[in-house]
Amino acid sequence: MSTLLLDRNTIKSLIDMADVINVVEEAFRMCGEGRGKMPAKTYLSLEHGDFRAMPAALPGSAGVKWVNVHPQNPSRGLPSIMAILVYNDPETGYPLAIMDATEITAYRTGAAAAIASKYLARQDSHTIGIIGAGFQAHTQILAHAELFNSIAINVFDVSKVAVDRLIQSLSRFSIRNCLIQDAVSSDIVCTLTPSRSPVIKREWIAAGTHINAVGADAPGKQELDLSIIKEALVVVDDLEQASTSGEINVPIQKGAYSIGDIYGTLAEIVAGKKKGRTDNSATTIFDSTGIAVEDIAVAKLLFERAKQAGGYPSIELVGI
Repeated sequence: MSTLLLDRNTIKSLIDMADVINVVEEAFRMCGEGRGKMPAKTYLSLEHGDFRAMPAALPGSAGVKWVNVHPQNPSRGLPSIMAILVYNDPETGYPLAIMDATEITAYRTGAAAAIASKYLARQDSHTIGIIGAGFQAHTQILAHAELFNSIAINVFDVSKVAVDRLIQSLSRFSIRNCLIQDAVSSDIVCTLTPSRSPVIKREWIAAGTHINAVGADAPGKQELDLSIIKEALVVVDDLEQASTSGEINVPIQKGAYSIGDIYGTLAEIVAGKKKGRTDNSATTIFDSTGIAVEDIAVAKLLFERAKQAGGYPSIELVGI
């Protein structure tokens, strides 16, 4: 037996957003039905960033992702987020593949938010506001474009260079550089910043808005004004992760919000155990921390695709 080695260029050639959305939605459904296993991610904080260990298992697949977040990396010519994933045979534990998971992380995060929008945004949504024009903005747009027809995209970032780069890379879409207030007035809003204090004010939010709160993915991070959270119907990807490292982590630590205030998990909604949006005037929030079952679902897809195609390098890692 051997272990496949799949680098980032290989992953880019194999990955497709429509397929990622399908397998990630199915992973949420399986978790909602009690068929997924996943402890909360473990953080290792260092001076300039942090590492996160993310193991999970779904029927017929298992593995672990090791991912870093180093916000200053772009100044060094490196991505702020990089990851590798070890994909295992759950029956024997054998490492079937070692793959770059940087692209997987970006794609599955965009997919999870778009899936949340599918269930929580108004059905007539036609504008999406992107707050933060970094790498994640790219896959948020790709994912939402798969599920929402003819969307107009309003983007804000403190860096005009970042916005221009995003517009150039996705020239086939209607993307407008605008003020943060204008971006937040969209039907669907995706917050993608590393902020540790609120950047979105309550008075900017229109009735019926759906917010994908993505940037707050570690303790102390926060993008939304507390009043938005307290008034909204809040759905999380994982109760433990969201309460300690998601958008709601700071309000919970301050005693201004509690786990009991959360409506439910996206897995419960996808599995049909709870309803999605029922009131077109309500504000809804998906608190996205990123969960390992998403990564494993995508890893299985890519491993099977690579195995079927053949021709990719492998090593006798275990030496059996």
